[in-house]
Formats: sequence, C-alpha cells, structure tokens
Amino acid sequence: MSEQSFFENPILNSPYECPRRHWEMDADNKPTGKIVDRRRPSSNRTPIATPRSKGAPGHRMVQKEFFEEVIDNTVYRANELINDIRNAVAAWRAAPEPKWNVTAETARLLKHWRHYDFPSYRPFFCQIEAIETLIWLIEVAPGTAAGRGILKQIADANNDADPDLYRIALKLATGAGKTTVMAMLIAWQTINASRHGVGDKFTNGFLVTTPGITIRDRLRVLLPNDPEAYYAKRQLVPMDLLPLMNSARVVITNYHAYELKTTLNLPAGTRAMLAGPTGAGPQTVETPGQMLQRVIKDLIGLKNILMINDEAHHCYRRRPDSYIGTEERALDADEKDEAKKNAEAARVWIRGLETVRAHIGNGTVRPKVIDLSATPFFLRGSGYQEGTLFPWTVCDFSLMDALECGIVKLPRIPVYDNLTPEAESEMPKYRELWKNICKQEKSFRAFRGKGKGQFCDPQKIPNLLQTAIKVLYNGYKETYESWAASGIKTPPCFIFVCQNTAISKLVYDFVSGYVVKDANGDERTVEAQCPLFSNFDDSGQPLARPNTLLI
Repeated sequence: MSEQSFFENPILNSPYECPRRHWEMDADNKPTGKIVDRRRPSSNRTPIATPRSKGAPGHRMVQKEFFEEVIDNTVYRANELINDIRNAVAAWRAAPEPKWNVTAETARLLKHWRHYDFPSYRPFFCQIEAIETLIWLIEVAPGTAAGRGILKQIADANNDADPDLYRIALKLATGAGKTTVMAMLIAWQTINASRHGVGDKFTNGFLVTTPGITIRDRLRVLLPNDPEAYYAKRQLVPMDLLPLMNSARVVITNYHAYELKTTLNLPAGTRAMLAGPTGAGPQTVETPGQMLQRVIKDLIGLKNILMINDEAHHCYRRRPDSYIGTEERALDADEKDEAKKNAEAARVWIRGLETVRAHIGNGTVRPKVIDLSATPFFLRGSGYQEGTLFPWTVCDFSLMDALECGIVKLPRIPVYDNLTPEAESEMPKYRELWKNICKQEKSFRAFRGKGKGQFCDPQKIPNLLQTAIKVLYNGYKETYESWAASGIKTPPCFIFVCQNTAISKLVYDFVSGYVVKDANGDERTVEAQCPLFSNFDDSGQPLARPNTLLI
C-alpha cells in the first residue's frame, strides 16, 4: 500500500472493540502505507503532513488530512507506564468474573457497559477502557504486587509535581466522549458508596471543574436530577440501580470561581487609615473557607469527594526547582503573554483544588483528582518543556487511535499555497494563520479586546484572514449544495474558533452581517460576506431564527 492509502481510508478498527491494527509511521512521522497487526503502543509520536514543495512535479494547491497531538512536533519515547497499565487491564478484562476482584456493584456495571444492547448511544471501547483503568487502579491494583508497583509510580509522579494532590489523568482524543466517561465514573462511585459507604475507595460527592461557562453548562447532563442526565437518558445505569444515583452530590463549576473575591471595596487611602499603625486593617477579601462555602457548599461535611477536571491541561503547579529535565526555550513577546495567561489560569485552578483538598475529609482520606483531556500536556509557561505529558497519565486513546476506529474524521490542513513565494520550503501561510496575521498586521496583533477604530471594523480585518474565511466558505458551500441536492434537510455545521472573544465578534459580524449607525443616527445593515451564514433577509431585517450564533 502507499501513503495515500491511509489518507483515502484510514479506518482499520471497530470503535466498539479493542484496536487490533494500526498504520505504521516512518522516522519522519509520515504513513508508510503498511498496516501493523497489533494495537499501537502509547507514545507521543504523531504523524505530520509535510508541506508540498513548490518545485515538486505536478504540484497543485491541495489539502491533506492531518493529525497532530504533540505541541511543537516533539517526539517522545513510548509511555511505558501507560503501556504497562494497559497490558494489566487487558489481562484483567480477559479473566473470568470470579477473578475480577471488584465489588458486585462494579461487576454489574462492567457487564452492563460491555454487553447491554444499547438502543442508541453504545459506549465506545475507549470510554469503557478509561473507566476500566480507574476501576483496576482503585479496586484491583492494591491487591497485587505489580499493581502496587504501578500505584507507587503514580504517587511518585504526583509527589514530584504537587505533593498536595493525588491526580490520575485519562487521555482521550477530542470527540471520543469524555462526558460519557465522567458519567460512568460518577455512577460507579455513587452506586458503590451507597452500598458500601463513603471511604477512601468510594464517594458520592463530586466536584467537576471546567475551563469556562460554556463547558460547565454542557456538563449539566452529569447532574442526576437533570432531565437530560446520561444515567437514564443514555441508559448508562441499569434501571434497578438508577434510584441510587439520587444520593450523588455533584457540583459543576468553572475554575474562575476559585479566585478569592473582594468582600469590601475600599480606596487605598481609606484602607491605610483603617489599618492604623499595626497594619491590621479590615478583611476585604474572602477567606479560603468563605470561598468554599460559596463554591462547594453542597459538598462540605463529606468525608471524601472526587475532583474531576475537564480539559485538565489548564491545571498544573508550575515546575518545582528540583525537577530534572529540559528547560523551557526562550519565548518571544507574544509567547510570553500567552505563557503569563496560562500560568495565571493554572495558579487559580490548582490553588482552588488544593484548598478543597485541605478542607475536605477527616485527615485519613486523601481526595483524588481525575483529569480528563485530549492533550494532558504541560503548557507554555509551566516551567516544563512545552508538550511534556502529565506523568500521572494512566490511559491513552490518541487522535490516531480515534481516526483508525472511525470515531473522529480526518482534519484537513494546507500543505501548499501560492501565497509564500519566498521559499519553496516555507510553511503554507494558512497552516499557521494567526502567526502570519500577526506578522503582517502588527497593530492587529495588539488587539486584545480593547481595540478602537479600524480594528473594531469587521470590514477591515486582515486580508489574509478574509481570504482564509472565503476559501473555507467556498468549500462549505459546495458541501451545503451537495447535501441539499441529496435531500438532506439539516445543513452542515461550520465552526469558527478565534483567538479571543473580541476577534470572535469581528468574525461573527463579517460572516453574518451587522447593523451600523451613520452620522445622522440612521441604521443600515451591512450584508454578510458569507451569504449562507447571513442573519438578515434580503431587505436587511433580522431573521427570526439566525443562521449564525456567537458563543
């Protein structure tokens, strides 16, 4: 087979079974076209579609499918801990039920998830494997010598990074269904806690932390009393066990809630006057205890809780001085700004969890943290080499695995353009769109949500961004018309992901149209640059149901 065979038909495995084959990659991370008859070992080695040389025979503008998970294309060694755990879980899964060494309730759930005839949403293998890994680590591993050795490795990784927390990370590709895994996790813990009591292994209290309000609202399906809760809606819990889910206490919040709030606003002079010569002024900021009363009131008093981090790569403690490894590379001005924001968000998030851990329990139970992320890597500004895998990661279902199982589609990236005449080997500009916009539009780069004048005018966004939008829109239009001709009534969905909310608003107005006032105060509608996305009719009146939403 050729490399093109992969791009034409990458699917090798069923999404409901353990992967049995994978595509081989060469030393340059490109598909060789050869299929290997075994599961791909966990590693951070990923294939990169290389730019097409302008001098190559028969070159043309083309997009190839792309799959990438490692930041800066760094190649790392295989993840031995993950592979060891994967092999142990596979052997345990294959054992007869009497040798599972789990509670009767856990065995019931495992059989349900593996074999029940789900009428709609059947759990993927990767989702079941993720929860199996947690079950094995918590219920099975402490009883075996090999398991205790693995648990020690996880504990050592946590002690090196943050001794105040015990974290376990699950790496699941985007689109693999992390929300379902969270629901399975909450069900397993709650049902066991209701039958065996709350202790070190099981709890019915859960703190789910997200990076933003949008994700927080999406996770309402984890609340047992929500009409759309997955436990009943997706039949993740057998009917006779569903009443036990009512004992679960689930708090879903975004990490910003952990920031201590100002309780008394005072001018600096007034504060200094009230402080007097001793400097002991009035309390103007929440105490950690007050913050917890505000954020996790329903969980206070529980002997143990489980903390769940969604998009957990935003949560880490900056690298300790004792860490031995590769230093971060030098950063430019924009990268330093990004690193500063990453570090501040991580500081708020991690301190919030540490505060929860310090106030929950009776001192004999150490609350665990379960991280879920497609990319559980340290970010720029963490003090670790950017792209370093969280060392407490125990399960890995990569984007390549998801592609080969047909769970996600192949992303597409440019490999050639006619906008980069300077050098045949230069990366296509659309491949690094934001970076090239910043190079060409210095003032636009400085736009961080407080821009004025032309930088707030949707008609004056950088030409490179305009052409990129129109190229993608033309592709969307072809698909839209093809679907319509085939009788498909629901149109395809186009999603723009922007650098910040201010730029999102500019792009939103550019593609869907907007209303402006002239010097006399009269309103007029500026037509959409992408007609299928327009939110206005031919007369300029807003549509009752908009075609485009700003989220």
